[in-house]
Amino acid sequence: MKLILSDRPLNIHISDRNEIRYFDLSALKIANCTGCFGCWTKTPGKCVMRDDATLIYPCIAKSNAVLYISRLKYGGYDTIMKTMLERAIPVQQAFIRIHRGETHHVQRAVTPKKATIIAYGDIDDEEQSIFRELIARNACNMSFESYEIIFTTESMLEVMATKILEKWEKY
Repeated sequence: MKLILSDRPLNIHISDRNEIRYFDLSALKIANCTGCFGCWTKTPGKCVMRDDATLIYPCIAKSNAVLYISRLKYGGYDTIMKTMLERAIPVQQAFIRIHRGETHHVQRAVTPKKATIIAYGDIDDEEQSIFRELIARNACNMSFESYEIIFTTESMLEVMATKILEKWEKY
């Protein structure tokens, strides 16, 4: 399965709706993570809050390719995307491991994935640098076997997303 998470509606053509899941996060009800760790202690692997995030984080875990589309704010994901990714913590276990000399969570049956992150907005060089570092640090916890970051403008989002969909058709 392949997954598209966007912080805004996209007008894109998805040819294989059985293989590709698309979520417009701005149209969903996703509460902030409260840090209760219920997904690790009370209901392992499942968030105790019942909202639209429970539809998405299992898709994140199962996907072999992801496309995250987010406005870049202060060198990081904008609020909608950041909220969803924080709510995806049930795909990780509470246990910590040393991976390449760093501490990272142990994953719960998470498929390694090829990731493409499209960051858009009025982005300067410093924000790009900070975002690149953030994605590199997150790659282990998000099971990215590889990733690509594309910086663009809001007006070019659908063109860039379509190019990624065309790539996906080849593998």
